[in-house]
Amino acid sequence: MSSNTATLRDRFVAIRSNKIFEMTVIAIIIFSALVIGASTYDISPNWLGVIKFLDLAITIFFLIEIIIRIIAEEKIVNFFRSAWNIFDFLIVTLSLIPIDESEMVLLARLLRIFRVLRLVSIIPELRLLLNSLVKAIPRIGYVTLLMFIIFYIYGAIGSFFYEKINPVLWGDISIAMLTLFRVSTFEDWTDVMYETMEVYPFSWIYYLTFIFFTAFVFLNMMIGVVLDVMQKEHEEFDRQEGEGEAGEVHWIKEHTKAMEERLERMENLLTDIAKEKPK
Repeated sequence: MSSNTATLRDRFVAIRSNKIFEMTVIAIIIFSALVIGASTYDISPNWLGVIKFLDLAITIFFLIEIIIRIIAEEKIVNFFRSAWNIFDFLIVTLSLIPIDESEMVLLARLLRIFRVLRLVSIIPELRLLLNSLVKAIPRIGYVTLLMFIIFYIYGAIGSFFYEKINPVLWGDISIAMLTLFRVSTFEDWTDVMYETMEVYPFSWIYYLTFIFFTAFVFLNMMIGVVLDVMQKEHEEFDRQEGEGEAGEVHWIKEHTKAMEERLERMENLLTDIAKEKPK
């Protein structure tokens, strides 16, 4: 009985690992997003019926796909050890809520929209990018805090000097910070600068230094943080998969450690033999 179960699980493992199956799942996820997008248009009732049928077929496909992935695990609990698997399971099971004119129609539609996020859990590269972004958020937070300090200082200075020139843009520090955000995004920032230069000819120094800090220094710092975390995530992924330079280095370390353990055991064995040898 156990051998039959193992054989059945092996078949499901083969299906789950099959590239055609993976590409089919990705294609169905994209098609599901297109179906949801098509339902937002003003279309005839006949086409709405087709869309409902397609939605039902997609939901059944996803249900079968998640069952295959669960059975392919040696133990069911192993499937739920991954946060991405839990996310997939919740999206698929909650999508079973029927779309009709009930009170749950809005929730059902929202869950069907979120099905497109399953691309992240299916494609390892997207999962790697998202994990890198999440892990970089704490470090980005410090850069953002430093940016807020710069915004606050420049906002206070701008409010002190330029309030009488244009109260709409520089009336208080909060409005001044919003104006500086506009300047940092280069949205007609020269119009703001030329307006203040009519009263303060050297006010261009104020704007250029602010743009230098925000648009060049802090933006590049954020990019650097994300790239650093992404590189570490790539190395960790290669180490787990045994690919790339990181995977080779990890393989060498593991085998070197194993060889050292064998040599140590041999040395201890030879030492014990030498002690037992009669003099």
